[in-house]
Amino acid sequence: GFSTQTSEMLQKICIRNLVRKYCRGLTAERKVQLQQKVVTSAVFSGKKEGYLESLSQPFLETRLKENDLNPKVLQLIRGENIKYVTPVIKYDRNGFKARERLLVLTQSSAYVVEMAKIKQKIEYSTLKGISTSNLSDGIVVIHVPEDNKQKGDVILQCEHIFETVTKLCILANKQSVVKVVKGSLRFRVGSGKEGTMVFTVGPEPQVFKDKTGQLTVV
Repeated sequence: GFSTQTSEMLQKICIRNLVRKYCRGLTAERKVQLQQKVVTSAVFSGKKEGYLESLSQPFLETRLKENDLNPKVLQLIRGENIKYVTPVIKYDRNGFKARERLLVLTQSSAYVVEMAKIKQKIEYSTLKGISTSNLSDGIVVIHVPEDNKQKGDVILQCEHIFETVTKLCILANKQSVVKVVKGSLRFRVGSGKEGTMVFTVGPEPQVFKDKTGQLTVV
């Protein structure tokens, strides 16, 4: 009895020391990686296709550097600490036309940027939800409140969906509002109107407006 207890205690102490040594040996960068991947797991594990494949791909700090941004945009958001920038495709809420944009995440807000213009600003404190599908597409919808400042929810296609959504929900501290949906999702077009997006499986990935006026993501 006594020696078994002692050996179990020693084992626990040994394991604790190993863990401590491992943690101390981690670079700050590796620590951040692990913290982010824990959030990704909580949000997506077992829910979205492609999650397992994403595990082996380290997240980058950012996809574009601050000096890749237009000086005018930097002027407009000066004073806010820029944390992450990535190219995205933004779909218009009405005709679903695809437009090349940048998503800029600062300490306090998300910006949809076109060259030298800020097209939309979403303060994290007002962010209502973040939706993605359970399939392997890169679509994310950022849900915003119904107010005069906002034109409606933001529909984006991101190449690095797990990375981008993880960065967004960590910076906004809104992990609990991320939804992984099946089949379809509703989004706000503005002025009280709503639209529907349908997710389906097909031979080749595409995003288009179908005959019924819905945005179809294959």
